[in-house]
Amino acid sequence: MGFALVLAGLSFLMVVFWGRPYITLLKRWKIGKPIRVDGPSGHITKMGTPTMGGMLITIPVLVITVALNIYNLIGQTVTGRSILVPLGTMIAYAVLGALDDWAGVRGMRRGEGFTARFKTVIELVLTLAIALALVYALDWRFMGIPGFQEMVELPGWLFVPIAVFIIYSSANAANLTDGLDGLAGIIMASAFAVYAVIAELQGQIYLARFCFTVVGASFAFLWYNAHPAELFMGDTGSLALGATLGVVALMTGQWLILPVVMLIPVAETVADLIQIGYFKYTKRKYGEGRRVFKMAPLHHHFELLGWSETQVVQRFWLIGLLAGMVGVALALI
Repeated sequence: MGFALVLAGLSFLMVVFWGRPYITLLKRWKIGKPIRVDGPSGHITKMGTPTMGGMLITIPVLVITVALNIYNLIGQTVTGRSILVPLGTMIAYAVLGALDDWAGVRGMRRGEGFTARFKTVIELVLTLAIALALVYALDWRFMGIPGFQEMVELPGWLFVPIAVFIIYSSANAANLTDGLDGLAGIIMASAFAVYAVIAELQGQIYLARFCFTVVGASFAFLWYNAHPAELFMGDTGSLALGATLGVVALMTGQWLILPVVMLIPVAETVADLIQIGYFKYTKRKYGEGRRVFKMAPLHHHFELLGWSETQVVQRFWLIGLLAGMVGVALALI
């Protein structure tokens, strides 16, 4: 645990030191975030803020993880090589997110990025490959149930679709949460800290170190993403963090508690689905779409109720911390 915390500090320092040159480079290349014109009026001032900040997290995590595990990664121990799955997930989703961010800034669909259908297909293909790697490369297909000491082993044909659903849902829930300065970063860092503790208690040292490295890098990202943000995470970071957390949850076996640990992203997703579903239903029935919330995702609803951006972030984080504590408790009983 001590060494894992040292890694968190190391990744924090790496990101803080190279964050400023990275922001300067993004500004020079004019990689600025487009803002929703129908969003809260206070967000218009954020137009053009550099995006693709997720690279600040993924690159240090890649460098530190590979540097510390070269011996294991080249094939000496199966346990050590298992870290390739969450690491590969993070890199693959970061690349997808970066391409989507780039398409939104410089591509033909400027301001929008990839189409939803194209993005969904790519994500599902990636997620299926990751799920198959978990089952057939790591031979991992376990489920922990709160209150039971022993893990339940599931058949591969059942575990694969479950894994696909968890990784895909986690990635997109994190993506929906990324809408306010500091919100996604602090929520995801807290969730990774929860699973780092769980992995450490299980004796999964490599996984715990990986998670704490992500925590340190995410905290350092918040150095530049705190209100008023100098840098946005973008899909580069939110998709990568969300998908990787889903993989980590599956590798600990404690994926049943993931909706608890990710309570805020889950709430954001549910609210978004309710908003879309109700709007379509009322438009079809009454000829005019109606809304349950003032705006979706959920954080914008509270902004329009009069909460400041920092109030929303801090209050959501407090809820996320309490949810994380409950998640650890459920994993231990």
